[in-house]
Amino acid sequence: MGLRFETRGSDSRWVDTVWTCTSEQVTAMTSVAGARWGLVFWEQAGRTYASITGPETRTGAAPVPEGATFTGIEFAIGTSLRIVPTPMLVNGGIELPDTTRRTFRLDGVRWETPGPDDAEALVDGLVRAGAVVRDLLVADLLRGHRPAVSGRTVERRFRAATGLTRGAVRQIERARTAAELLATGDPAADVVAKLDYFDEPHLARALRSYVGRTVRQLREGTGGAIALDLDQRLTS
Repeated sequence: MGLRFETRGSDSRWVDTVWTCTSEQVTAMTSVAGARWGLVFWEQAGRTYASITGPETRTGAAPVPEGATFTGIEFAIGTSLRIVPTPMLVNGGIELPDTTRRTFRLDGVRWETPGPDDAEALVDGLVRAGAVVRDLLVADLLRGHRPAVSGRTVERRFRAATGLTRGAVRQIERARTAAELLATGDPAADVVAKLDYFDEPHLARALRSYVGRTVRQLREGTGGAIALDLDQRLTS
């Protein structure tokens, strides 16, 4: 028993992944650093809730509502909410008031509360309404383009859009990928080489800081509930 995750990718350029989760006989979990903001919807004991989640720069312990079902949307890096600058969401979030099973309120408008198959339709509506926006310079940068502006301008725009530096995003993404590889059986030495860590102690430190697990715990699936889909049921 614990947290049962399923994650799928998205064809939307505004969305990174959509995930679902059920909590069973668990009231706490290890949170994991993440570079993206998101929207999360959950039901518990007949009530429905919604919140905006922010990027997380570190691991930690977090409470879990027992017996709840979740649907989450992780937005692409470089997108943001018009009403809340992403830097204000880092290591935090905002619970949305007046949420029902049918609708929730965001940016002064009531929207249909989505299921996992409705995520892209909701995001399309938010984009059309101007509630979700994107910094095109950051989007170009992530596609490997070199913007015709100074490095200082690039870093300032990147941090304004994401709440994080480019270096922090790389470190977080790399540690999450390492955790997934280790959980599926890759040897630590192979992960070090594949992800360009200096050595295994550097990998171990990154996992402690960003994932809250040791190599052995990831390999053996121990350490309790964790806010990361380590079963790799990633679909399109």
